[in-house]
Amino acid sequence: MELPRIPVSRRTGDELFVSHGLGQQVHLLEFWQWYASDLVSNATRGILAEFIVAMALGEHHGVRLEWDSFDIETSTGIRIEVKSAAYVQSWHQHDYSRLQFSVRPTRLWSAETRAYCKQQRRQADIYVFALLHHKDQTTINPLDLSQWTFYVLATELLNQQLSEAKSLSLKRLESLNPVQCDFDGLYRAVHQVHAACSTASSSSSSFS
Repeated sequence: MELPRIPVSRRTGDELFVSHGLGQQVHLLEFWQWYASDLVSNATRGILAEFIVAMALGEHHGVRLEWDSFDIETSTGIRIEVKSAAYVQSWHQHDYSRLQFSVRPTRLWSAETRAYCKQQRRQADIYVFALLHHKDQTTINPLDLSQWTFYVLATELLNQQLSEAKSLSLKRLESLNPVQCDFDGLYRAVHQVHAACSTASSSSSSFS
C-alpha cells in the first residue's frame, strides 16, 4: 500500500475544533498559544530561529516541512540549515548554558527509492547558526531581533574542517571565520556566502 505525502496548507488560527460536526468554540490559535508560548524553550526556540532566518530571506510565507532534509530553500534554490543556541533557558540554571550547535551529517530521504540513502552527509548548501545572545532573564525576548547574532558558513567548509563531527562550540565556530551579522545583515550574509561557494566551486571545476 502506498500513502502519498499529505499536502500542507497554511492555516489562519481561526479554524475551530469540532466534534461530530459541531464547533467547540476553541480555535486552532489557542492550541498554538498552549504549546508554543515558551519561546525560550530549546525546542520552540529552534523552530523560531528557522522562522526568523526565513523572515530575513523573505521566505516565511509558506509552511514549515517537518521532515525535509534542510530547513529552508530560497526561491533561487539556496538550501539552508538553521541551528540555534542560547545562554538562557526556560528551566532553572546554575549558570549560563554551554553553547553547542549540532552539525550532525544525516541521511537523505530519496523520493525515488522511498528510502534513506546509505551515505550520511550535510544536506544544505549553507548553515546559519542563530545565537540568542541576550543574558538577562528578566528582559530576554526572542521576538526582539536585536537579541540575536547570526553566523553564516558554507557547508563545504564544515565538511573540510569538521568531517563527520556531530557538534561544535561557539569558539570553534568563530575559528572557522563565518560571516557574523545581525538580523538586518542576514540576507546579505547568506547571499555573500553562497556567491563565494559558487565561485569556489566554478574555479575548482575549471582546474579539474
